[in-house]
Amino acid sequence: EVQVGDEQLPAGLHPGAGPEVRSWSGVASWLWVANDENCGICRMAFNGCCPDCECGGARHGTRSVPGDDCPLVWGQCSHCFHMHCILKWLHSQQVQQHCPMCRQEWKFKE
Repeated sequence: EVQVGDEQLPAGLHPGAGPEVRSWSGVASWLWVANDENCGICRMAFNGCCPDCECGGARHGTRSVPGDDCPLVWGQCSHCFHMHCILKWLHSQQVQQHCPMCRQEWKFKE
């Protein structure tokens, strides 16, 4: 026992002796490292899903993690978009496929 002022504390519970950690649970979060926070096509946040994809769960009654079903893709011009958004954009182009932001020819960054 340790005497602290008028109190007797059991050994190990004296001032300066911290509690013993018996278990620990970590929590993590993620963010895309992109040139912006939002997709330049749909204007939705990169840490969410695009409006047209199924990861919102409306069609199947389930929710998946954004990034699994709606990943980001970068062009060689360094602009970044939701995969579904840029694919829809590219399929809408009649002649040449250009980046919707800078109008350079679109090529996926490898």
